[in-house]
Amino acid sequence: MKGDRVEVVIDAGGATRTYEVEATRAGRRVEVTQGRGIVEVTEVTRGGTPVRTARFMSARVLALVEHPAPRPAQPDDAQVTHLPRPADRPAL
Repeated sequence: MKGDRVEVVIDAGGATRTYEVEATRAGRRVEVTQGRGIVEVTEVTRGGTPVRTARFMSARVLALVEHPAPRPAQPDDAQVTHLPRPADRPAL
């Protein structure tokens, strides 16, 4: 879905690099596959045709975070009540 994105953090020999792959148009999605030491992040059309692909060595991947696109609130959504944060724990 447009707005979905995947963030990949890579160990670049003493430093880290962050890469993002995002579904840029309506009807596209982002898929993540792993196999044989490779992590592949692909933006795919509705029909399954790959548009963009990013490949990373799995030994170098420090973090892979999938961020779904925000969706509008629905009338039947429950209200979310946040719990108070303990005083000894800082906010993130």
